[in-house]
Amino acid sequence: MTRKPMIAGTWKMNMTATEATKLVQQLAYQYEDNYGEIDVVICPPFTALRSAQVILDYETKSKICIGAQDVYWEPKGAFTGAISAEMLKNLSCVYCIIGHSERREYFCESDEQVARKAVALTEAGIAPILCCGETLETREAGEAISFVTDQIRAALDGLPASQAGGIVLAYEPIWAIGTGRTPSPEQADEVCAALRDTFCDLYGSAAAEQLRILYGGSMNPGNVEAFCAMPNIDGGLVGGASLKADDFLALVKAFS
Repeated sequence: MTRKPMIAGTWKMNMTATEATKLVQQLAYQYEDNYGEIDVVICPPFTALRSAQVILDYETKSKICIGAQDVYWEPKGAFTGAISAEMLKNLSCVYCIIGHSERREYFCESDEQVARKAVALTEAGIAPILCCGETLETREAGEAISFVTDQIRAALDGLPASQAGGIVLAYEPIWAIGTGRTPSPEQADEVCAALRDTFCDLYGSAAAEQLRILYGGSMNPGNVEAFCAMPNIDGGLVGGASLKADDFLALVKAFS
């Protein structure tokens, strides 16, 4: 089965609404009609989601989708500063990143919280981009695969098979995020294959074959070709390369 590739850009805490407007306009203008079948997603900060929505609603030829960088699991209430799945859906968000290592480290998010976010998103009709990744110490100890598969099992705990179809996994080794260091494509593919096997254990072989797994961690136009040749890597979740239109669209072209 051929899975539809995906390139998702997470802007992290970058871009004001004004700066975001300029970047989205560049992406929409430069997006080429001859790109192959590929899902392209941008995940701006919350403050720029509306700006992106307005531009992309107008520039329909771009075929770029909007995603969010995080969500809270409650539908509404006295949760100051939180954003619900329904709020994201109202802004045309199709995807939402959860479980990123920076959220886990800096905001002390637990596997249980990530699992609650996955359920909230799928119930709202938003596809989670569920992240996992190991530290350098874990990799050097030979425990990378067991660590990330345990993360995924915990994050999917409580999610029924009926809601698992839209899940996207993203393997981001923590030691490679923003450092310029990367695992070899073969090492990354080995982990992604283990994630697919884990998904098969949870939801069956048909769901595992359809599952898209992205690689993230210093993917850029210089190394993308090697990663897109791997059988279990279906695209990329990229940070720094998503902040420049030319770099981001080069990744889109490589996978399309």
